[in-house]
Amino acid sequence: MVSSEIFYNQIQSKYTRKIDLDRKRILKVLKKLQFPHLNLEKPINVIGSDGKFTTAINLISFLEASKKKTTFFSSPHLVDLTHRYRLKKKFISLNQIKKYEKIIHNTGLKLTLFEALTIIYLLAANDQKKIDYHICEAGAGFEKDSTNLWEQPMAQIITNINLQHQDLFGVKTLKEVIKIKVGYLSKKTNIYIGKQKPKVLREIKRILKKNPSKVIYPSNWRIIKNNDQYLYKDKKNTIPINSEYIHSKGLLDNLGLAIKIALDFNVKPSIIKKTIPKIVYQGRIQYIKKGKLRKYINNNEQLLLDGAHSKTSAKNLYDYLKNIKLPLYCIWGMQKNKFPKEFLKEFRGIFKKIVTVKIPNEPNSCTADELKSIAIKQNYNVKTSIEIKEALKTISSKEKKIICVMGSLYLCGSVLKEN
Repeated sequence: MVSSEIFYNQIQSKYTRKIDLDRKRILKVLKKLQFPHLNLEKPINVIGSDGKFTTAINLISFLEASKKKTTFFSSPHLVDLTHRYRLKKKFISLNQIKKYEKIIHNTGLKLTLFEALTIIYLLAANDQKKIDYHICEAGAGFEKDSTNLWEQPMAQIITNINLQHQDLFGVKTLKEVIKIKVGYLSKKTNIYIGKQKPKVLREIKRILKKNPSKVIYPSNWRIIKNNDQYLYKDKKNTIPINSEYIHSKGLLDNLGLAIKIALDFNVKPSIIKKTIPKIVYQGRIQYIKKGKLRKYINNNEQLLLDGAHSKTSAKNLYDYLKNIKLPLYCIWGMQKNKFPKEFLKEFRGIFKKIVTVKIPNEPNSCTADELKSIAIKQNYNVKTSIEIKEALKTISSKEKKIICVMGSLYLCGSVLKEN
């Protein structure tokens, strides 16, 4: 029986992994398939640079706790291809993916890999009955992204926007990135803007001035701290945030955005309060407390995963780590187009030691030696390793510490698979 990983490798030979932002291909295939996306009621786009996945997971958790049925398309998957697709409360089966991929392949039309994966979601969601909301995470940007398909979606959610993917968009400035993400939103929807840096928010407001959609800005709600208790607060509601898993300001802001949307969708505050402690994220400030990799480190060492790969997400992770009293060590892998030199600068010498690795099966990954060179120039004690297990052995000792794996969601996914 073909595993999910083997099948994913197979379809990568059918559909190019090269990102070519152009909706013409996917629209041709959807036309041949009789526009399955148009049958989906209440689609919701989630768009941004960072925080799309966690915002969507928060919202889905609140909606499902309120007895609503959802589907969800996310990208990338960390452990298994089937995890990209949630149908109601379950992941899709590999056999379903194969069935829908065969339908796509039989059109005889060319697609990129992400476009094919998007259509698999649309076909799967189309076959579900009595769904209340279809939630779809954008890939790169939004202007020419394959998820930009609906003229009148239920809502469009804009999470944190920062300077990423200039190479994919063919642009140089943050203003150009913002335009690609919010300049092509629906004019007949409800637009929710997440927390942004002031200059980003000013540019978003300038662009959306001419958009007649209802726009809900982040000034409508806030996260406050009262003693040791975080609270969501707006004009009508105050909701305590009790969680063992939501550690950083960025994650709290994503939670606040999802709470605001859920309240507007008539989810009761009491349900939101009860649901927050149950929300867990993979690869986002996630502690690995059990699994195969634990045998490579001592019991007094903690293993932490975070997929931070931008300057903004690096700062978010740093702000969490700087308050930890234990010594901090790092396993670092990163893609070449993610500005690794600038990324590492955000940590300001916080790690006692860094072990660099190449991300497995990622052709665009920096080599361990390339990352070592960057770390040495920033005065780190650094070694290279060929893979995660060896990296853990290199760092592990009797010293009580936290070992942080960072730099890429793909690296986090690799660690989770190994575990």
